[in-house]
Amino acid sequence: MRISTIEVYQRDLPVAGGPYRMASTSVDALDTTIVRIIADNGLIGWGETCPVGPVYQPHHAGGARAALAEVAPGLIGLDPLGIEPAREAMDERLNGHGYAKAALDMALWDLAGRHYGARVCDLLGGARRERVPSYYATGVSEPAETARIAADKAAEGFTRLQIKLGGRPVEADIETLHAIADAVPRGVRLVADANRGWTARDAQLISNACAGFPLTLEQPCSTIEETVSIRSQLRHPVFLDESAEDLPAVLRAITANACEGFGLKLTRVGGIGALRAIRDVCAARSLPHTCDDAWGGDIVAAACVHVAATVSPALLDGVWIAAPWIDGHYDAERGIAIRDGFIDVPTGAGLGIEIDPAIFGEPIAVYG
Repeated sequence: MRISTIEVYQRDLPVAGGPYRMASTSVDALDTTIVRIIADNGLIGWGETCPVGPVYQPHHAGGARAALAEVAPGLIGLDPLGIEPAREAMDERLNGHGYAKAALDMALWDLAGRHYGARVCDLLGGARRERVPSYYATGVSEPAETARIAADKAAEGFTRLQIKLGGRPVEADIETLHAIADAVPRGVRLVADANRGWTARDAQLISNACAGFPLTLEQPCSTIEETVSIRSQLRHPVFLDESAEDLPAVLRAITANACEGFGLKLTRVGGIGALRAIRDVCAARSLPHTCDDAWGGDIVAAACVHVAATVSPALLDGVWIAAPWIDGHYDAERGIAIRDGFIDVPTGAGLGIEIDPAIFGEPIAVYG
């Protein structure tokens, strides 16, 4: 069996009820890139990458497709079951751009699962449970409105709420967190996510002002080094997100004692295989983490859920998918959805979703 064709598709994902606002950006629609790998025996695999605009991180949709133009031709003729050799072949053609390569990596795992008649989570070592906890991420909004949304989401069954903050006076962030702490039941975990939007001073002010209730600070500062410089002065545990760019960055953060856990993005770290490696490092150090992505449809969501299902329940801090902000699914019957704060692990082979490529229109590029 050999890879015969790689197709690339583009799709717009409007933000339902948008815009979605974070400290560094506000988006009304996302530009997602979808790939389909076709083997010479007809087997297929789907992958996807969907950056949140061009300023959240150094990833953007046009860059993903340009990178795919560099690496996809080098996979034609390779054995699709040789996922590690395929990764090496991509690296030989293009340095970096893991978020683009992740779409091809994802498609290879999907194809391998279909070949073996196994789910991706089974290929990764086996599911520890068949439902994984999701969490809800608010956008940046006024304190009272954010507290109302948080209370509603807690009532829906979410046990972890990520509160987007930053990009405004620190007093507004403090007011928002206090309003939410008063509005949600005890036992709902609160995460204050600045998306690198605070200075070291702001992070200290917020932690001191919110010392009276449990809270995790996610990526309070721009860099690992800046976060380390204030760690001893914070009253709350820290998760790193944007700084957890790949396995070397995660190892650097652990060595520097920069955090108590990670918010991990599947495409940012380079795909399913890369996230598996980070999963195992976190397990060795008993570090909790999420299994998320920046945005994307059913393909990205399914991949996140499959990896999350293999994480020790004691270390999985939740799974964020963009489904609540997207109307519709790629797979109308098996699309990935959140119910009562949890997501069912797909049961079909590979990623467990079936897609008619006609819904994406004609491919914008074909290799092979």
